[in-house]
Amino acid sequence: MKTLFLVRHAKSEWANENLTDIDRPLNARGYRDAHFMSEQLKKNKLFPEQIVSSPAIRATSTALIFARNLDYDSENMQLKKMLYETTEKEYLKIISETENSKRSLILFAHNPTLTVLANRLTKPFTENIPTCGIVGIQFKINDWKEIMTAQGELFLYDFPKK
Repeated sequence: MKTLFLVRHAKSEWANENLTDIDRPLNARGYRDAHFMSEQLKKNKLFPEQIVSSPAIRATSTALIFARNLDYDSENMQLKKMLYETTEKEYLKIISETENSKRSLILFAHNPTLTVLANRLTKPFTENIPTCGIVGIQFKINDWKEIMTAQGELFLYDFPKK
């Protein structure tokens, strides 16, 4: 059994027009939402064994907040370029490369790809995962490589304004 959490980065700042997209930070609501949602996972005793994030500042910041609130050693967090401006196929490739000793993985990334992936891995359930939204999917697989063709069961869908 493997568990995958998909998290869309929290709300980002658009005020500085000179920043490139990858360098946009979280805004105040983004920080608040990231703390709130990570506390929801902690309250429900959902502690992922591996954290992987897009290198975009807003995704990395969201991942670091979750790591801190879930008592996860941020030095073990992985940043993957392929989670920025790519397709669900690249996301699946990253997931499939997860060490099999890890039973759970949390991925911090971007829309629309994250929503496309969530709908591919479960029965379609949403048109848009909101910022800092969390999708939890369980798979009856023993090897992360099986994710490429697996169909999982949605057990969690939560977001700040729910």
